Amino acid sequence: MPHEFRLALDEELDTQLEAVRQQQGLETLDQAAEWLARRRLRKGTASLTGRGRALYDIRGRSD
Repeated sequence: MPHEFRLALDEELDTQLEAVRQQQGLETLDQAAEWLARRRLRKGTASLTGRGRALYDIRGRSD
């Protein structure tokens, strides 16, 4: 069973979420908040894993 929570919105956060909602074509402020959270997680994961950087095989002397 999913748990639901609500953000306590102040005027500035409400304004920013509304801008994201309109920009991304979303229906609700909840969707805008979720979109921002997912975007931040993707960017954070990419910086941790080094995605987007060149990756090379590490080989020992016998390889």
